[in-house]
Amino acid sequence: MKTNGSLVCTRYESPLGAMLLAASDIGVAGVWFVGQRHGPEGVLWPEAPEHPMLKEAVRQLQDYFDGKRTSFDLPLDLRHGTPFQQSVWHALLAIPQGETTSYGELGRRLGRPQAARAVGAAVGRNPVSIVVPCHRVLGTAGGLTGYAGGIERKTALLKLEGALM
Repeated sequence: MKTNGSLVCTRYESPLGAMLLAASDIGVAGVWFVGQRHGPEGVLWPEAPEHPMLKEAVRQLQDYFDGKRTSFDLPLDLRHGTPFQQSVWHALLAIPQGETTSYGELGRRLGRPQAARAVGAAVGRNPVSIVVPCHRVLGTAGGLTGYAGGIERKTALLKLEGALM
């Protein structure tokens, strides 16, 4: 994701590690684990922990980690992705908590059954981790493949949601 002067950010200490959240006037534009693959580097966005959208995102994330929330109700700003990436990210939003799907199945849902690898690349570049539930996508055989925040976090998120025992 390219830095953008219209974004503001804050930090959140989640049970799975430090996170960076970013928002625009449109919505939440980023939720990353600090240091994750495909996360922002050298961010120069102004810190704005009192920004209403960031405060609400932190509150909803805390409720999620506390087991009080199964979905998020946040406006999203996904315009920094390509049209294909945006279509994949929107498709991720349809995967309910406690359920998983495969990259191939996600491609079929998008009408692109041969695009599992491209879908996987788009899933990996999801800028709004957890809120846009890319952790709910598994390999064809149900394997815990690829997660920009690390397989340990993916496993922990799926256990929290009851998708893994």
